[in-house]
Amino acid sequence: MRLARDLAASLLAAVRSVGGYTLFAARVLAAVPGALPRPGLVIAQVYNTGALSLVIIMLSGLFVGMVLGLQGFDLLQRFGSEESLGTAAALSLLKELGPVVTALLFAGRAGTALAAEIGLMRATDQLAAMEMMAVDPLRRVIVPRFLGGVIAMPLLAAIFSMIGIFGAQLIGVQLMGVDPGHFWSQMRAAVEFGDVMEGAIKSAVFGALCSLIAVYEGYHAVPTAEGVGRATTRSVVIASVIVLLVDYLLTAVML
Repeated sequence: MRLARDLAASLLAAVRSVGGYTLFAARVLAAVPGALPRPGLVIAQVYNTGALSLVIIMLSGLFVGMVLGLQGFDLLQRFGSEESLGTAAALSLLKELGPVVTALLFAGRAGTALAAEIGLMRATDQLAAMEMMAVDPLRRVIVPRFLGGVIAMPLLAAIFSMIGIFGAQLIGVQLMGVDPGHFWSQMRAAVEFGDVMEGAIKSAVFGALCSLIAVYEGYHAVPTAEGVGRATTRSVVIASVIVLLVDYLLTAVML
């Protein structure tokens, strides 16, 4: 009976969380038109979530591409198809690794920063002060950060994929001796516009989810130091799991 009560309580808490996220997302989307006349706030958040994440995105993309070049060459060599390394690397990065790994890094770097910043504003009563001055914190604080993440995420995923392809080329062509003409020509012949759009759609969806989860957890954080820490941790954990789940669903639908 105790186990059944615990399971029922966990299920009820999960349903409440889904409902809370849904209602909050509806409020954020409804407030988006009111935030558009202030593009400076959105641009500042694109810089905060996107430009400040470039270093980790580029380094991670390079190393992922280099590993992909090594593993791909080893696998294709067994079938005598080393020249297809460019195609394998490009399709893997554009359709899967680029959007997913970028989203996980985005949640770990930008998502935690957003959740901690908004949670600290809640703990220091800055959001309450805005409400007392008849300033909507949802429109002034939440929506620009949400839009900044939505805009920055596809750009970061594109940079990740480009750097990853360069890393695969660096290993495959320069180190393993794959013919550069075959590497690039087969890649251009195999990669289609639909493959690029699949990665772009995934990265946009992941950006919206990661940003929404981060701002929700920060906005509803308990106004204490411990509460802000827990909200930051929850934002990373929930965003990572949701990204992997939604990635499977999107892949199943697009295939």
